[in-house]
Amino acid sequence: MAHILVVEDDALTAQLFEVILKRKGGFEVTVTDDGGKITEILNSGEVDLIIMDVSLSGTFVNGIQVDGLKLSRMIKENEKTARIPIILATAHAMRGDAERFLQESKADDYISKPITDHNFLIQKIREHLKSG
Repeated sequence: MAHILVVEDDALTAQLFEVILKRKGGFEVTVTDDGGKITEILNSGEVDLIIMDVSLSGTFVNGIQVDGLKLSRMIKENEKTARIPIILATAHAMRGDAERFLQESKADDYISKPITDHNFLIQKIREHLKSG
């Protein structure tokens, strides 16, 4: 069973991701925005895919405040975690933002919130897990 790490600071959105991914996708899911826990989970080598909120507000990694773009870039620039697919998630997308977010973060893909098409999300995840 694939293990998905959801990095999300909004409790309601985090809960929605967890329910969709567990019930519809049958995935093992860890949801957190705690930098220490994120680092611990990534270092365990047990994460198959990450869904990353773009606008994290209170996440610190090694004493540095990070948003989802910076955290994604850090994960992709670390040779131990670079292979893990990252799907960015944001509700604040204007035209052209997706491309800029993907380039800046080095993430693999992008979804808009709120998540209204659960099947599309599960399909997107499965495609990344196959290719990864």
